Amino acid sequence: VLREYEWNPMSYNVGSALNDLISRDFAPLKERLASAKARLEQIPEVVAAAKANLKNPLRVHTETAIAQNKGVISLIKGDLQMFVDEAGMKDQLAPAQARAIAALEDYGTWLEKDLLPRSTGDFRIGDAKYRQKLKFALSSDMSKEELLKRAEADLKATQNKMFGIALPLYKKYFPNKKTPESRKQVIKAVLDKLAESHPTNDTIVDRANDILKETTEFVRAKNLVAVPTEPVKVIVMPEFARGSAVAYFDSAGPFEKKNETFYTISPTPKEWTEARRNSFFREYNDYMLQDLTIHEAMPGHYLQIMHSNKFKAPTMIRALFGSGTFTEGWAVYAEQLMAEQGYGGAEVEMQQLKMKLRVIINSIIDQKIHTNRMTEKEAIAFMMNEGFQEEGEAAGKWKRAQLSSTQLSTYYVGSVEVNDIRRAYEAKHKGKIDLKKMHDEMLSFGSPPAKYVKEMMELN
Repeated sequence: VLREYEWNPMSYNVGSALNDLISRDFAPLKERLASAKARLEQIPEVVAAAKANLKNPLRVHTETAIAQNKGVISLIKGDLQMFVDEAGMKDQLAPAQARAIAALEDYGTWLEKDLLPRSTGDFRIGDAKYRQKLKFALSSDMSKEELLKRAEADLKATQNKMFGIALPLYKKYFPNKKTPESRKQVIKAVLDKLAESHPTNDTIVDRANDILKETTEFVRAKNLVAVPTEPVKVIVMPEFARGSAVAYFDSAGPFEKKNETFYTISPTPKEWTEARRNSFFREYNDYMLQDLTIHEAMPGHYLQIMHSNKFKAPTMIRALFGSGTFTEGWAVYAEQLMAEQGYGGAEVEMQQLKMKLRVIINSIIDQKIHTNRMTEKEAIAFMMNEGFQEEGEAAGKWKRAQLSSTQLSTYYVGSVEVNDIRRAYEAKHKGKIDLKKMHDEMLSFGSPPAKYVKEMMELN
């Protein structure tokens, strides 16, 4: 049993409980603020529970919780306060806000002064728990050994494919240079060239919004899958949610009528040096941002979740809970699909393959870190040398590997399983397939584990 509530202070982050009430207009504002008041009143109890339960966290968990806790306080003082003022409910909410802020400020001090000095726990969950979590959390039939074997084989195959795409680009960008003998040098030179064109904190959200429009039109024009009509907004990631992922998709729930959804992107932290900020944006360059937007929005998470929300589930449990492995697998498959269809040309395909390498490497390091005691130095070197990642991206992934277990494997496991569905579908139809028909059927069952999607498509 993981008993995460005893060692992960991030489990007590109440930010989303408040933000969800003000980010979507799903009910009259005064009703939502009444719910916010009730939740604010419970925050001192949450803080008390955290202090009572937390024993020996990992330092990175506590450090991240400290930063996120400051974000929650900012949310209450800032965004929530704006809605309170708009509704004229200051008198009703002010006492609860004051008590919540006082409790969170006290909690922040406790995290920094008391918990952080004794945060010496080991984040590695070990072989036995990793095997159990792989089976139950990912709902996968792949063993730990099979997963590693497939990932290592795919790593080499993807690197070889990248070289085939990179070589003509190298000759295009460096016509007067001799082609290096090393394949990795050719790939890295091309990726470095592509990284020169990149957004900034000021432009990244607007650029992602433009890309979202472009990818939507491409999917429609190619008739790849039914395109949802529900709106999606590209926004800056809320402060309380930062510290783990670069971007995420925040979808409306299956029972919400208005279906307001958000594709959120995290800006670089203010405390980062210029060198680290530049490293980040070289990684998330203009071409990689296209691939990221495909993954998070169109035809990735946004499209898949909108299809999923239309599924008439037989039970509430079936409607509310989905497989992260299937949803991530579809999003990775979406990147592959768009590259296959020619979106963005060779430059975007290079980034798609680089992202595929990242997905594969995520799975390898996730397993080796938690079960084979791979070190930070080894993991970062592996990501940079085998995945051509910028140092800033690799450092961020090391942090994420400490903050989670098996989640980094969902992308690879899911993509393998979604591709298995496609191969089985092609075999059944002897290669003559209508992509839109296949994709619409694949997405028509909600978000269950891929093995059940395959079964419901009668492909076993």
